[in-house]
Amino acid sequence: MTELYTNLSAIQADIQQGKTSVVKLVEAYLQQIDQHRHLNAFLEVFDQEALSRASEIDSKLKNGKAGKLAGMVLAIKDNICYKGHKLSASSKILEGFTSIYSSTIIERLLAEDVIVIGRTNCDEFAMGGSNETSHYGPVKNYLDTTKVPGGSSGGAAVAVQAGMCHAAIGTDTGGSVRQPSAFCGSIGLRPTYGRISRHGIIAYASSFDQVGPMAKSVEDVALLLEVMAGADEYDATVAQAPVPEYSKDLSFSGKKRIAYISEALDSPGVDPEIKKLLLDNIEQLKRDGHTVEPVSFKYMDYVVPTYYILTMAEASSNLARYDGVHYGYRSPNATDLESTYKKSRSEGFGKEVKRRIMLGTFVLSSGYYDAYYAKAQKIRRMIRDKTVEILHNYDFILSPTTPTPAFNIGENMKDPIVMYLEDIFTVQAALAGIPAISLPLGNNAAGLPLALQLSAQTFNETELLKFSKYFLERSNN
Repeated sequence: MTELYTNLSAIQADIQQGKTSVVKLVEAYLQQIDQHRHLNAFLEVFDQEALSRASEIDSKLKNGKAGKLAGMVLAIKDNICYKGHKLSASSKILEGFTSIYSSTIIERLLAEDVIVIGRTNCDEFAMGGSNETSHYGPVKNYLDTTKVPGGSSGGAAVAVQAGMCHAAIGTDTGGSVRQPSAFCGSIGLRPTYGRISRHGIIAYASSFDQVGPMAKSVEDVALLLEVMAGADEYDATVAQAPVPEYSKDLSFSGKKRIAYISEALDSPGVDPEIKKLLLDNIEQLKRDGHTVEPVSFKYMDYVVPTYYILTMAEASSNLARYDGVHYGYRSPNATDLESTYKKSRSEGFGKEVKRRIMLGTFVLSSGYYDAYYAKAQKIRRMIRDKTVEILHNYDFILSPTTPTPAFNIGENMKDPIVMYLEDIFTVQAALAGIPAISLPLGNNAAGLPLALQLSAQTFNETELLKFSKYFLERSNN
C-alpha cells in the first residue's frame, strides 16, 4: 500500500472514499519499518504514539476538521527537537537526552495533523556526506545495501525510498537534503536561507543550516514548505516575508532562461552517465523552446574549501556547549572539572566531528583568523555576488546534484578530501543562500538513482517548484 502513494492528495482521496484509513496507513508503514530494520534508517520508532494519533486524525477527517497534512506520515531527522522524545544528533555526546520543547517546524506540522512516525539516523551532528559518521552505525541504501544513502540526512532519505514513511524532514547545511535525495531517488528541497525557522534544530553551522522536505512529489514538497515556512519570534534570522501558497498552483507555462555552469560539465570528476543525463536534458529543454546557455563560474575550485573553512569555524563554536556538564554523556573516567570537559568531549564525539571542531578552532585562532576565516568570508561574498549575477540574467541554474551516483560504504571514509568533494555542486546554493532542489531522473546502468539540481533566486521557490514539476513530467514522458 505504501509504495502506491506518491502524493498526499491520492491518500486523502482514498481515505475519503473509504478505501483506506490513517490507522491502516500507519500500520503499513510500521510493517515496512520492521521489514527493513537492516537498513538502519530509524533510531527510534514512535509506533504506539503514531497509531493513537492516527485514530484521532481519522475521527477529525470524518468530522471535516482535519488539517491540510492529515494522512501524511512523516519521519524526522535526529537533530530536530520534538518535545518528550529523545534527541541525539546520532552522537554519543547526547546519549539519553530528551527534548524539553518542540522545534517551530514540528509545532507547525503537528498543527496540520501530520503524524511523526520516528526519528531517523544521520551523520553525527549532520557532519558527513554518506551517513557513515553516525554513532549508531551507517545507513544502507535500499536499492543496494553495499552503497551509501548519502548524508547527512541519509536515514530520512532511505525511509522515504523504502516506503517506511510518506515523506521526511531533513536539514541541509551544504547539501544534506539534496545529496541523499539524489542517491535515493526522491525530491529534496533546500529553501532560501531564512525561509524556515531554525528554532529547535541542533546547530551545526548557523549561517548555512536550513530545514528541507524530502518526498516523492513536487506537490508534497511544496505543501510541506508552505506549512513550515514563515516568520518566527524565536529565530531572528528567519525572513519576515509572507509565505505564498506554494501548493495551490504548480502549473507552468512559458519559456525560461536556464544557465548551466561550463566548469561543472567539463569537470573530470563527473560520472559519465551523470554528464550524459545533464547534456540530454539541456538538449531537450532547448527543443522545448527554452534558452539554455553555458556560463562560466570561475570560483568553482573555491566553493568546497570556502564552505568547509566557514562551517568548521561555526561548528567549533556551536558544539562548545556539549561539555559533559549540563546534559548528555559524561565520562566515567573524569576526576575533576578539567578532565570532565576533556574526557567527555574526546570520548563523546566521533572522529569526523572532532576533526571539524579542531580545524574550526584552528582557523578562528588569532594567528590564522585573517589567513583563513576572514579570507573565506570574502570569497563567500564573491561566490554569492557571482551567483546572484547569473540569476539576474537567467531564471535557473541547472547542474548535477552530485558528481557520482551512490558510492560503496567505506569507499571514501579514508580520505576526507575525497568525501568533501562530493559536495562540489550542492555547496554553491548554501554559500549564496539561494533555494535549490534535487530532482530524480531515473537510474544508471547499475540501477542506482541519478539526479539533477535546479537553483533559483532567493525566495523564488514558487517558480522553482512550478518549473520542477514541469521538468519531471517532461522527463518522464
